[in-house]
Amino acid sequence: QVQLLESGGGLVQTGGSLRLSCAASRRTGSSQAMGWFRQAPGKEREFVATISGNGGTTYYTDSVKGRFTISRDNAKNTMYLQMNSLKPEDTAVYYCAAGLGALIMTKAQSFRYWGQGTQVTVSS
Repeated sequence: QVQLLESGGGLVQTGGSLRLSCAASRRTGSSQAMGWFRQAPGKEREFVATISGNGGTTYYTDSVKGRFTISRDNAKNTMYLQMNSLKPEDTAVYYCAAGLGALIMTKAQSFRYWGQGTQVTVSS
């Protein structure tokens, strides 16, 4: 069992930056891919970014490419999402997730463990 805790959300103006963190309760190591998802009010949860177990492979949804960067520090059991050039449409609750395999995944059902979410609000 892995517990995930997100932090770093908040209110920011358009064009601003935030860095989200996701701390795991135990070592996930290189055997677990991880990812970020988000859910805006009235919308379904959507994939944002994923990173392989060893951090060597990443993948992003088109709307955040060039603006968001996913990374991880396995020694600290922590994953990050650096978000730059934020837009109002990025407003959502952001969730981190951990899977059971090391390869990148984009579908929510592929992830086994989920955090409680952190709110990101981008004002126009």
